[in-house]
Amino acid sequence: MRVRLAFVALSLAAAIGVAPARSVSAQDVTSKDAAAVVQKGFVADLDELQTKFVGLAEAIPQDKYAWRPMDGVRSVAEVLTLAALEGYSFIPTSFGAKAADLGGREAMAAVRTNTDKAQILDHLKKSFAYAKQQVAALDPATLTGTHKVMGQGDLTVTQTADHIAGDLHEHLGQLIAYARMNHVVPPWSK
Repeated sequence: MRVRLAFVALSLAAAIGVAPARSVSAQDVTSKDAAAVVQKGFVADLDELQTKFVGLAEAIPQDKYAWRPMDGVRSVAEVLTLAALEGYSFIPTSFGAKAADLGGREAMAAVRTNTDKAQILDHLKKSFAYAKQQVAALDPATLTGTHKVMGQGDLTVTQTADHIAGDLHEHLGQLIAYARMNHVVPPWSK
């Protein structure tokens, strides 16, 4: 996943004529073609993330959804619902698309506190599909500037994709650790 983003970053650097040793600054303008490369790579990464989150959600038994390694950290269900909520809102809005309308704040809160495996799986599938559709549907020309993502200054599309991917992969790693602590082997590791 990080390797794919590194490849996308190098492709982007080549597409906009920036030497790979130089990092792209927030002031650099991303071309429409380079933005399209990043957009396509990010959507592909979301597809892989969806497969892994859903695979782990299916592999972990319902009775472990309330499990947490210690007080003060997210439970299995909380990690999964956080990933679902990011698909509904954080991912699309970070690229300038609209958040999903789940029916207001109460509905979003209901997703956040859900512990039912079947419902969480449904939300994971729907939210990742929504995020992929929203990001893929954007005109790459709208991704050429910079914008703020969760207070992170002005970010380019490459920086935005890297920021979000890093966050999602961190949650995936957390979930993998939770699974292994509960003697659940990730499906792709068998």
